[in-house]
Amino acid sequence: MTRLTGRALRVTVFVGEHDTWHHKPLYSEIVHRARAAGLAGASVFRGVEGFGASSLIHTSRLLSLSEDLPVAVVIVDDEERVRAFLPQLDELVTEGLVTLDDCEVIRYSGRKSEQDKPGAKGKKSL
Repeated sequence: MTRLTGRALRVTVFVGEHDTWHHKPLYSEIVHRARAAGLAGASVFRGVEGFGASSLIHTSRLLSLSEDLPVAVVIVDDEERVRAFLPQLDELVTEGLVTLDDCEVIRYSGRKSEQDKPGAKGKKSL
């Protein structure tokens, strides 16, 4: 597991829900590439309304003509790892917004696996 505390860099990628990369959702491709690159984590957040460079409003409200809702992919890791990942975002994001912010990680921990819990006797096989 990646250890991450203190100063970090947050990259946020704003794209449309229907944006794709090779017939796969773009946000999903970004998350999978971030994992393959060994980044600490990535989360996808779906917006309910927004607009971007085209000034076209995208909304989830009833009777709306637009269903291509905004999506934000947020990745946090140390600056070196995030900056090393930026060329992949340059390749993937042809329309959208990519931002970088300094941040401070206070806590970063995952769930313990069953084998790591006290009293666990190892994995059972059938």
